[in-house]
Amino acid sequence: MLIGITGTPGTGKTSVTRLLEEDRFYQVIHLNELIKKDKLYSEVDTERDCVVADMDQVYDRVLELHDRSYPVTIVDSHLSHHITDIAIVLRTDPAILKERLQKRNYSEEKVRENLEAEALDIILAEAVEWCEKVFELNTSNRTEDKTLKDIRKIIRGLRYGNTEELEEEFRPGSIDWSNYFFNEF
Repeated sequence: MLIGITGTPGTGKTSVTRLLEEDRFYQVIHLNELIKKDKLYSEVDTERDCVVADMDQVYDRVLELHDRSYPVTIVDSHLSHHITDIAIVLRTDPAILKERLQKRNYSEEKVRENLEAEALDIILAEAVEWCEKVFELNTSNRTEDKTLKDIRKIIRGLRYGNTEELEEEFRPGSIDWSNYFFNEF
């Protein structure tokens, strides 16, 4: 089973997947690292300080790396929902997200672009369009351990076919940051 942990940069994807990796129950693929390491991109966008991933190559490489001896393979990236059928979308209040992205020394333009994406549910909307199952999880003011606990709960439900309650608890569209967008911009 391939599960994408996705969301706007700064929502906690990599932090929580590093903790999942420690469990040794899951294979974890850090997609952004893989894209850069294996040069799975078509160009470097210097203006936006990023690479443009070749998603066909990325998908093929993930399938090559997918170790079926693990019951679950986690794909960590803001792009993971493009190559998995199941996505857990991490969301963070834009005011908190802004601080996190500024601490990463993102340019003002890159911070703004990511805040707009979060406020407008861009990744969530893409995940709903691309994936069969989508769960939305608010990581604002939550510890990594609490986020990890909820992700494990979702994964257990998926593995054992008990998703009805989870689909309600972590229903896509239950988080709304649009007020931030209208107030801030």
